[in-house]
Amino acid sequence: MKAIPDQTNDRDVVNEMAAYLEASLETGFFMGSVLIARAGEVLLSQGYGMANLEHGVANSPQTKFRLGSVTKQFTAAAMLQLQEQSLLKVDSSISTYLPAYPQGGAITVHHLLTHTAGIPNYTSFPDYVQKQRTVMTLDEIMTWFSEQPLEFTPGDRYSYSNSGYTLLTKLIEVVSGQSYVDHLQQHIFEPLGMTHSGYDQSALMLPHRASGYAPAEEGYQNAAFIDMTIPLGAGGLYSTVEDLYRWDQALYSDAVLSKSSRQLMFAPAVGMGEASGKAHYGYGWVIDHAYERDRVGHGGRIDGFTTTIARYPHEQVAIIVLSNLETAPVARIGNDLAAILFGKAYQLPQKRQAIALDPAIYETYIGAYELAPGIILSVTTESQRIFVQLTGQNRVELFPEAATQFFVKVVDAQLTFVAEETGKAARVILHQGGRDQTAIRVTAEEGCSQH
Repeated sequence: MKAIPDQTNDRDVVNEMAAYLEASLETGFFMGSVLIARAGEVLLSQGYGMANLEHGVANSPQTKFRLGSVTKQFTAAAMLQLQEQSLLKVDSSISTYLPAYPQGGAITVHHLLTHTAGIPNYTSFPDYVQKQRTVMTLDEIMTWFSEQPLEFTPGDRYSYSNSGYTLLTKLIEVVSGQSYVDHLQQHIFEPLGMTHSGYDQSALMLPHRASGYAPAEEGYQNAAFIDMTIPLGAGGLYSTVEDLYRWDQALYSDAVLSKSSRQLMFAPAVGMGEASGKAHYGYGWVIDHAYERDRVGHGGRIDGFTTTIARYPHEQVAIIVLSNLETAPVARIGNDLAAILFGKAYQLPQKRQAIALDPAIYETYIGAYELAPGIILSVTTESQRIFVQLTGQNRVELFPEAATQFFVKVVDAQLTFVAEETGKAARVILHQGGRDQTAIRVTAEEGCSQH
């Protein structure tokens, strides 16, 4: 007999989650929409902050957000549907369908789906920032990365590549005879009643579309422009938390994918490397464990937006967090909401307050700290202020909340300096996204102080 849910306890849990999300909003590092459901019942569905700051329009469960890489699971589902229709095989080489693609005989559809093809990731190219502002055709984007040599033999290892999912976009169009947009609309969104989902295009008049924002020293600024011809099947869709919940529920049935296709989608095909712990990649999904439970999920980021969907299939729990602030810590928020639901420990987000501190202390922290091979945290001072710069990123100011503890205002991250006997900092701990990473001092960089 099915147990009757304890509605009193549910109310307490929902109130605790709501308080957590209000605290997240108060930090200034989050705005967006959230939906949490369990066993077919929506526990919380709510908007937080503004969908459009300039016009004072609030976020709601009906607000449409760009999904970024959460798009990949829909691209993968379309590929599996085509396999069900005997129009392609995921084990076939892509040269079967794209005979002109360089080294296509060595690359299978499976390699593309699992980021094991070795194709360089075009969103990491030096000219990407320039090109993301321009209109490009699918074939032009393919030419852009296909002219580069493979990074490794296909199948050898995992390396995340938006290029692979761009090729899958092309495969869908070639095999189905439809555009990517039309194919997903006809075969996924319409059958599931996902009437508020689709491929985002700047020219569209799209009701309830959120504007995307980036952090500024004080508040927010409009996010950098990206032409929506660029992300394609790697990151170009938009949706709402309510539509994504329809998608979540459909994956417990044969509504759009057969049981065998769903098993393929969620099979742990390849390990994602030491940095990801025991996580594996399937077809458009990350498969791992959290809170002693199986979990499948994916995150996304595109200029102005960051997103996550996590599913705990045995408990039939869905946690969906969509934000129109590109630095919002949605993964941490999703993890903490799961902790509340499962009765596990978590930390309530806090609004940071700077204190007055003798600037002479800053001198003991000046230096370069290695976070990972080739990734350096450079700490400098100027005009009695202290700054940090991560390799490849802009310099940002640090603000003290204790003698050894600092925070930045543009992203939810903190630094803790750990001193050696000389008084100089020997290492610094970066606290971000629910993770603590230690960086070891590699140089003193005494010349970095400017008065």
